Amino acid sequence: MKAFIYRLKFALQGWVSFFQREANGQIQLFIAVMVIVAGFALRVSITEWMILLSCIGVVITLEMINTAIEKICDHVNPQIHPTIKVIKDIAAGAVLWSAVIASIIGLIIFIPRFILMLSN
Repeated sequence: MKAFIYRLKFALQGWVSFFQREANGQIQLFIAVMVIVAGFALRVSITEWMILLSCIGVVITLEMINTAIEKICDHVNPQIHPTIKVIKDIAAGAVLWSAVIASIIGLIIFIPRFILMLSN
């Protein structure tokens, strides 16, 4: 159990480092909080909560992985290198793809509720 708690401490330090130092992490955390607030305000269903939280988890996880890849690449080769550029672009593209899909899902869930709220 001590070993698990010891390793958990490092993971939590990774979260803190990511959200304190990375602008994209801060933006995505802010958006996640706004989605959660909107979910409570608009009373989304349990299924919709699972979908929204999954989207938040995927986007933030991919951003964390992208950040780690960028830091490794910059450490290995601080100069601009065509192969490193492709690696970083692909990782960033994965984050963008997940964010676009998550945004579409959010719109599908929230737009009908906003319309209903405005019509009442």
